[in-house]
Amino acid sequence: MTLLDSRGVPVSTHSREALQHYERAVELSAGYYFDPMATIRRAIDADPDFAMGHCLQAALVVMSTDRSLVPMLASSVEAIETLRHANDRERMHAAAARKWLNGDFAAAVRAYGDIVVEYPRDLLALQVAHVGDFLMGSSTMLRDRIAHVLPYWDNSVPGYGFVLGMHAFGLEECAAYSQAEDTGRRALAINPYDPWAVHAVAHVMEMTGRTREGIDWLTGRENHWAVDNGFAYHNWWHLALYCLDIDDLDRVFDLYDRRIRPVASTAPMEMVDASALLWRLQLRGVDVGPRWQELAQSWEALAEHAYYAFNDVHAVMSFVGAQRFDLAQRTIASLEHKAIGNDTNAMMSRDVGLPLAQALLAFGMDHYSDVINLIAPMRTIAHRFGGSHAQRDLVHLTMVEAAMRSGNARLSRALAAERTQLKPASPFNWRLTARALDLAGDAMGAVKAREKAEIRRKVQTGMRQSLLAS
Repeated sequence: MTLLDSRGVPVSTHSREALQHYERAVELSAGYYFDPMATIRRAIDADPDFAMGHCLQAALVVMSTDRSLVPMLASSVEAIETLRHANDRERMHAAAARKWLNGDFAAAVRAYGDIVVEYPRDLLALQVAHVGDFLMGSSTMLRDRIAHVLPYWDNSVPGYGFVLGMHAFGLEECAAYSQAEDTGRRALAINPYDPWAVHAVAHVMEMTGRTREGIDWLTGRENHWAVDNGFAYHNWWHLALYCLDIDDLDRVFDLYDRRIRPVASTAPMEMVDASALLWRLQLRGVDVGPRWQELAQSWEALAEHAYYAFNDVHAVMSFVGAQRFDLAQRTIASLEHKAIGNDTNAMMSRDVGLPLAQALLAFGMDHYSDVINLIAPMRTIAHRFGGSHAQRDLVHLTMVEAAMRSGNARLSRALAAERTQLKPASPFNWRLTARALDLAGDAMGAVKAREKAEIRRKVQTGMRQSLLAS
């Protein structure tokens, strides 16, 4: 017997109870609320042969980037493949998840995208493809894959707000900031409890240097996105970035301790944000106390996973921060071994993950010229190992700090100027520019005193304007 879900997509089950639990689980997943895995288990309990239940369980594992959940992925895929009554869409889900299981992440994302082309109202496939595009660093597909299906969605279709939220993020990653913000606000007008749409607009404000506005944006909607939500830690991370830009370190540490890392979680995506925030503080020379040691201990079990290079690099940050160079070396060795393969993560490791991990270790050992030499060839292709522009900014931040510490005045000035031109409203970028100018000193050589004074005037003006704007 075939039923239809609330968006009119066929589901091969006779159990309306299973379908009801599935609908709830899809909504929880799209909104990153707790707990879609437990909810879909209730659907499978109601109908053990419920194909879409197994499809959703597989999808949740794919989106987690957690190697420890691979056995669950395998059992979910095998369950669908053995069901004679599974329909064509459900078999397409199984085939896409099978590709991920086999390590061909890029093909898996394309396969989930193919489902969306055939079934544009398959909200689950759309979310997995969207998250997959994020994990692959495919900015244009983050935008365009959602655009493919927009003609099939409107206010009458359940989940339309989630679709707009995804489109908003894709637009932001393609620097269509005004359109992204408008779309994100439309999404929230439909569903104010969509943390991905809140996140998309927060990204717009981050990338355009609207620091104070960004703080107000997140704190003013806290009750909508921060309660019982599995994505809250990441929106808290964005709030911490705003606070870091205006040098409010007390609040940054408070956010880390109470919101981003309140417990010793071993979920990779949560540990990534913790590493990324502490590394930004380390680059500024801020003492983070015992936080590195606790985080490195949680990463240690994943040191040799080499499952997703983006995660591995953030593990190395924690190991370097904790002065556990032995663990950093183990992770780098795993990346070296992975890089000789031919699957998607081999490419990610070879092109970005491995040189960046080596650069982080070199930074921890005060080999700053090596950091520059390792990052310079790969920083323009860093998108190949996934993440957002805001997350990958760590690559540039590490390189400019290495240039400063190595005494490379000209490169420091160039990289600082790059940042201030891109985001002139950032107080931190102007502080970097001032540092670079002070570092230059007599190294400016032939630059006349009048020209030096003009550069300093621009720095001072930019700093004043950015502080007013933030």
